[in-house]
Amino acid sequence: MIKVWDYLREYELLRDDILNAVDDVFKNGTLIFGPKLDEFETKFSSYHDSKYGIGVGNCTDAITIALKALDIGPGDEVLTTSNTAVPTVTAIVNAGASVKFVDINKYSLIDVSKIENFINNKTKAIVPVHLYGQMCEMDAIMKIAQKNKLKIIEDCAQSHGATYKNKKAGSIGDVGCFSFYPTKIFGAYGDGGFITTNDEKLYDRMKRIRFLGMEKKKMSSGHWNGKYYAVEHGTNSRLDEVHAAIMLKKLPYLNEWIDRRREIANRYYRELKDFNIELPIEHPDNKHAYYIYVVSHPERERIMSGLLKKDIHLNISYPWPIHIMDAYKHFVCSSCTCLKKTEENSKKIFSLPMYPTLTDEEQGIVIKELKQLI
Repeated sequence: MIKVWDYLREYELLRDDILNAVDDVFKNGTLIFGPKLDEFETKFSSYHDSKYGIGVGNCTDAITIALKALDIGPGDEVLTTSNTAVPTVTAIVNAGASVKFVDINKYSLIDVSKIENFINNKTKAIVPVHLYGQMCEMDAIMKIAQKNKLKIIEDCAQSHGATYKNKKAGSIGDVGCFSFYPTKIFGAYGDGGFITTNDEKLYDRMKRIRFLGMEKKKMSSGHWNGKYYAVEHGTNSRLDEVHAAIMLKKLPYLNEWIDRRREIANRYYRELKDFNIELPIEHPDNKHAYYIYVVSHPERERIMSGLLKKDIHLNISYPWPIHIMDAYKHFVCSSCTCLKKTEENSKKIFSLPMYPTLTDEEQGIVIKELKQLI
């Protein structure tokens, strides 16, 4: 069987280091807010060219925390794309804001030429989704944001290590939000998320919000008693010591893993570019990290079914745009025609196997069998 994603080989490679790291945490006796989290927050934010970093429970929480820290909520509107994972929109709604969907361009990313069509006096932020491992056109987005006094929260759930004009994902906007879901480029063995920023005041507030809005407070006696005092309404979203320790062991491999993903992507392109299938396009200003390798063909179901018969497993990201889902369709009018490319893409796209431990032999089988079907 050739899987569309697999972590077991990676685990075998790092098994001893990971188990030793976990054992060290258990022996230390600090399971939450300990030295491993402090170290990981410093190193991961530095890797992404950001001054400050905060470990949280997941990327959904990260985006919601960022919006709340920026005072974006009920009565406000946030622009993003419908061609994304549900959590992007869940996070915005969790903050109390409404969503406006902007169509995508040929890179499957937010179409910057259409953003200003959706800006009004309720618009407070843009959440550009760096989808599939490729960053959005951030210069244009930042220019629009500055012109209209909007905040930028980068959704980096799928873009660890990706760059735009040599700038890392999560380092350009007001905030960057990452996912450590196991399938991601840089995934945990459970759940986790991260926030980056270069704004110290914003960092302090997000750090407070992630832990129930609490701060240390001095007692009337003048002594610190180690207790915390809620100064605002917050949430409870933390990256634990165990996962911080695991991610510290994995971080030194991240560049190597991205290079391997790009190597796999380049081979797919070389061997499939002359066949009847639409391949992903890398923007000239980007270094694509290839979280997934998304191709397009009008006979998707026939192709996927044919490969499944050969025990080759594929995936679709995403078969339903967010704006047609029952939970979120009220954010667009019933006669909406402004998301045509998003809707057209969703009917044709699917993902080929993509992960660093995919072997050359396995990729060769995928390519050979795919050619027979297209």
